[in-house]
Amino acid sequence: MDLQTFTELGSGLLVSLELFFLTLLFSLPLGMVVAFGRMSKNRILSAVTKFYISVMRGTPLMLQLIVVYFGPYYLFRIRVGADYRFIAVILAFVLNYAAYFAEIYRSGLQAMPKGQYEAAKVLGYSKT
Repeated sequence: MDLQTFTELGSGLLVSLELFFLTLLFSLPLGMVVAFGRMSKNRILSAVTKFYISVMRGTPLMLQLIVVYFGPYYLFRIRVGADYRFIAVILAFVLNYAAYFAEIYRSGLQAMPKGQYEAAKVLGYSKT
C-alpha cells in the first residue's frame, strides 16, 4: 500500500472515532432522560417514550438514517447542504442508541430489589 491509501484510511478512522465519541456523548444522557420518562407515573409521558423506544428499536438504523437525511426536504421542503450529512448521521445514531440505552438504564434501575432501597433508607440515604 502506498502513502495515499494510509492517509485516506487514517482520515476515515478519525471520522469514525469522531462519530463514535459524539454518539456516546449525546446518547448516554438522552437515554437516561428517556428512561426516566418511560418509568414516569405520568401515563402520557410514559406512553410517548414507550412508543419512541419501540419505533427506534424496531426499525433498522439504515432506514432511520434515510429518514433523518431526506426527511427535512421531503416533509418540509427545507434544502440541506453537503455539511448536513454528518449532522444527520450524528442525529440518527444518537436517537437510535438513546433508545437502547434507555432500556438498559430502565432495566438496571428496575432490577434493584426493594430491600436495597429500604437498607439505604435505614443508613440515611435518600431514594435519589
